[in-house]
Amino acid sequence: MIPASETLLKFRNPALLSAHTGASASQARHIKISPTKCILPGVRKDDAIDKQSIECILNAILPPRQWSENSQIWIQQISTVPATRTDVITMQEHLDRKLQQRQARETGICPIRRELYAQCLDELIRQITINCPERGLLLLRVRNEILMTFATYDTLYESSVAFGLRKALQGDLEKILLRQQIEALKQEITKLQNDLSEMKAKYDAAEKRHAERKELNVKRHSEDIVTLRKINQQLKLQLEGVITYRR
Repeated sequence: MIPASETLLKFRNPALLSAHTGASASQARHIKISPTKCILPGVRKDDAIDKQSIECILNAILPPRQWSENSQIWIQQISTVPATRTDVITMQEHLDRKLQQRQARETGICPIRRELYAQCLDELIRQITINCPERGLLLLRVRNEILMTFATYDTLYESSVAFGLRKALQGDLEKILLRQQIEALKQEITKLQNDLSEMKAKYDAAEKRHAERKELNVKRHSEDIVTLRKINQQLKLQLEGVITYRR
């Protein structure tokens, strides 16, 4: 419960509602004021609205505050005292001082600044309702529309944040999967490179053996040619000797 001195709304002095005992306390805690019962009956555009009707309208717009203290339930209703020009100036000074004391940001999203300006708007609605209830009720509709718009923005922001988180998690998961695929491909490339190196080594060894075998065959062939030429030359000489002898 925010003390009356800490809010810009102007309240009456607290009043004891009931003792905090048994069913009476439970019933007292759930007391509500119906706007339809307070505003509609007996109120016409051409009739003057008495103080009791204005008080009922104010209680419907700005419900009384209730809290328990020392086994007792206290209630504090909104003030029905009309505001003067001095009160408005004082409220403006209080607003500026509270904005500075609570270090509210001047720009951007600031819950503290939003709370204080909401209190200021409620106080203005209270002051205007006392002088002109119809205008106060219209301002109440404007305030409720603004609050509904804020709630819509909050829901949209939470949805967008949740969507962004899901996309971020999905992106992180895809990154992990891609990293795993990259690692698997790197391992496969390393294995293929090893296989290629092994195949190159086998090819080089086979090529070397083939070259050595070819060289050996060429050498043997050359030696065979030389041997056959010698044999041929000897046979030729023998043949010539035999022919000469017969003559």
